[in-house]
Amino acid sequence: VRLSDPRPDLADVAAAVRTAAGVDEDRILVATSVSDAVTGADHVQENGPERPDVKQQLFAEIAAAAPDHAVLATSSSAITAGIIGEHLDDTTAARIIVGHPFNPPHLMPLVEVVPGPRTSGETVERSLNFYRALDRHPVRLHRESAGFVGNRLQNAVLREAVYLVEEGIVDAADLDDAVKNSLGLRWAAVGPLEGMHLGGGEGGLRGFMEHIGPSFASIPPATPDMSTAGMEPVFEQVEQAYGQPPRPEIAVERDRIQRGVLDVQGAKGAEDREA
Repeated sequence: VRLSDPRPDLADVAAAVRTAAGVDEDRILVATSVSDAVTGADHVQENGPERPDVKQQLFAEIAAAAPDHAVLATSSSAITAGIIGEHLDDTTAARIIVGHPFNPPHLMPLVEVVPGPRTSGETVERSLNFYRALDRHPVRLHRESAGFVGNRLQNAVLREAVYLVEEGIVDAADLDDAVKNSLGLRWAAVGPLEGMHLGGGEGGLRGFMEHIGPSFASIPPATPDMSTAGMEPVFEQVEQAYGQPPRPEIAVERDRIQRGVLDVQGAKGAEDREA
């Protein structure tokens, strides 16, 4: 793996990663430039600033230096492969794809694989196989959509959460507790549609919607004030509950719990494979 980044402490970061991963020094190298990093690469994973103009310029540089067979992936959470490859030729655009990981990426298995309108089927399959080989869980999207899947779902939940706190219906910390002790637990085991299908009994999702659907439909959509001024009460409550900057021990505890969930999921997956 070759790394390229303008940050001045990249060599120290790479050394820390090598130590944490327990790999030899020649497995993670620091490149002197982007072109040096991508020369001879089979897969390029870009993590630059979330600006279309920057990514377009960066991918033009990457495409000029990388081998013709290399997959050119971006970790962008919002900028699509179609936008990134807009000014590049068809042959190059066919190799550009979104491979969006979720934070913290060293723990979260998901990678959203999102082809652009000119991305080839071969690039999609190679990307899926690449992430699987890294023990990730890639999910393919059939076409581009702003925010992809995970961030669209996250945005919907965030808007409701902000609205409930802004309206004084619940405190921020209590809202988080409610999620951690209900939806969070459920969604670690089953997805939202799968959960509703199970909740519908013999009728499945159809039965669930027949009984609960009208009640859900009567809930008005949240209309939060997402401006900085409007969210000030939310900022204050969150900072009071979790510190500003966030207390380091909270991230440590998050990682510990998430590792525990992954261990359980991994054990369940092994049982399913043996059955």
